[in-house]
Amino acid sequence: MRSLRTRITVTVLWVIFVALLVATLLSALFIRRTERRKSNQLLLLLCETGERSLDYYFDSVQNSVIKVTSFVEEDLNGISDEQLEQHMERARDYFGMMASKTKGVLTYYYRIDPSISTKVKGFWYTNLTGTGFEEHEVTDITQYDVDDTSKLVWFTVPKHEGRSIWLPPYVTDNLDVRVISYDAPVYYNKKFIGVVGIEVDYSTMADEVNGIRLYENGYAFLSDTDGKLFYHPRIDVTEQTETVYEIPYKTIGDGNFVQYTYDGVDKEAVWLPLSNGMRLNVTVPVSETQGDWQGMVLNIVIGAVLVLVVASLFLMYYTRRITRPLEQLTEAAEQVDKGNYDFVLSYDEDDELGRLTRAFKNLSGNVKAHIGDLNEQVYIDALTHVKNKGAYNKLVEELQEELDNGDVAPKFAIGVFDCDGLKMINDRYGHDKGDEYLKTACRTISEIFKHSPVFRIGGDEFSVILINKDYRNMDSLFEQFDKMTDEINASAIEPWEQVCLSKGFAVFDPSDDSTVVAVAQRADKLMYENKRQRKSCR
Repeated sequence: MRSLRTRITVTVLWVIFVALLVATLLSALFIRRTERRKSNQLLLLLCETGERSLDYYFDSVQNSVIKVTSFVEEDLNGISDEQLEQHMERARDYFGMMASKTKGVLTYYYRIDPSISTKVKGFWYTNLTGTGFEEHEVTDITQYDVDDTSKLVWFTVPKHEGRSIWLPPYVTDNLDVRVISYDAPVYYNKKFIGVVGIEVDYSTMADEVNGIRLYENGYAFLSDTDGKLFYHPRIDVTEQTETVYEIPYKTIGDGNFVQYTYDGVDKEAVWLPLSNGMRLNVTVPVSETQGDWQGMVLNIVIGAVLVLVVASLFLMYYTRRITRPLEQLTEAAEQVDKGNYDFVLSYDEDDELGRLTRAFKNLSGNVKAHIGDLNEQVYIDALTHVKNKGAYNKLVEELQEELDNGDVAPKFAIGVFDCDGLKMINDRYGHDKGDEYLKTACRTISEIFKHSPVFRIGGDEFSVILINKDYRNMDSLFEQFDKMTDEINASAIEPWEQVCLSKGFAVFDPSDDSTVVAVAQRADKLMYENKRQRKSCR
């Protein structure tokens, strides 16, 4: 049969080995999940930040165009040249105010369709230097076919679509600057009048997108809902003759997080819709999101092996110290099983076995104290919380034993009390009031004879055994008792608040009393005589 030391060592080593194996596998799994979750959170955070920035940029333009469009449509009061000229001046002032409050405006314009007026063309303001808007000569629309949406897109597309629209990048007329614009058609009495629009510098939007970076090769780009590139930091979309895609949304699904392969590189990305209908995409190579989790797992494995080796050496040494304290614990447990709680455990080191030893000693002490408390509870009256009839009989037996075996007779007296009229209170007011009556009487007795044990020996009977100081001062205590009961009864409003007690006291006389019971019987007899002589306080 193997020794306890060997069994403990082998068992603990197996437990350590299995625990380290499980911990290593779980650590690898959790590290990979954590890296993936962290990467997704970073992608989403960058995308949300970029979305808010771009939406603010686009919304400010869009809201300004909408407000100007509403203003000019409400201000139109006819389409004669004179009416249009007056209208144009009011629109010029209002549009200038709105453009000055809008972020990133490169140009703004209000153009009248040549079919409405060839004289009143509208206006066009530019801010190429960033120092303020200056009026620029308007483009001659009459030389173009206004029904051809491939020309003058800022004018022909909103006219053809009949709604406000964001246009993809184009080179603005006469300025040779690549821009994006938001344009809205203007109607009067359901007739097309012209176009209100704002152009923003394409490079300004590109700077916003280029500022979104993640790891070494992560970047952001703009596309439409099908994945067609609108802006890409590594591809000049404007120079491409064919449609360019990076994320094939149609083949991946509708989730915001997507995984795909682009230029032979596995990537993952997150996208969010922008207020202008485009999508902001933030992408990063999968290899960069994994981080160095493989190295971390290898370090965990090496650490686990080292722990196992050190644990083996330590256990072979340490188990030598365990056997003897365990034997002591076994012997102590056998003593407790026999009811003997007085034992000695010398092991008191600050380790698991020491804590076990101290815990066992505390447990046995608590059990011993609990048994003592249970013994005490057996002798407590549940209603009044003074000692009960069992405790009274026990003390009488102890006094009798002292009387029988002692050379000097003990000095004591026994008092017996009976609560008058308890049945009447129970019948008339209920047992809860009767209980209050009993507790008031008990408190009065306990308050006066505070240095002597008080017992409830019957339903309405109490007893007190006067010893020591109360025995020596019993005459004055009797007077205090009568005085207190008179004061209580004088201030009582309800019957159950009174203290109506018949009482009898008998002093132990060694020459006449051979038993404690004889003293108690004499006190009981005196109590009944007192009950017959006194008038009830009810």
